[in-house]
Amino acid sequence: MIAWAGRLIVLFGAAHTILALTLMRAARYAGDWFTGALWHDDLAAMSPANSALWLSLDSFGVPLILVGMTVLWFDRHGITPPPFIAWALGLWTVFGAVVLLLTPWPIMAVATGLLIAGSRRPARIPDAVEAV
Repeated sequence: MIAWAGRLIVLFGAAHTILALTLMRAARYAGDWFTGALWHDDLAAMSPANSALWLSLDSFGVPLILVGMTVLWFDRHGITPPPFIAWALGLWTVFGAVVLLLTPWPIMAVATGLLIAGSRRPARIPDAVEAV
């Protein structure tokens, strides 16, 4: 369960970032991002380049990839992820579902459910300890 949750979280974060850069064409503003054009941009009235940055590389996609990879690392090492990860993702998913109904939030809801269920399992004993 935990491995599937981690995979779904990585998939969601990667898909969001890659699709924003390609399908939504955010990458076309990369020149603006790296030349300092956004240094004095107004966040309340974002330029298209700033909006594209926040949609792609500065979005939640990259941190979700890291969270998913951490969950997978925990699982590979026989460590049950702490429940706060699942509950925080769950609250964030509910918020996203309420605010932006037409998003793929059900993927994160499934991942959250898998994490909550998996966090209730007893921790496995690492192989090194079993061999002793």
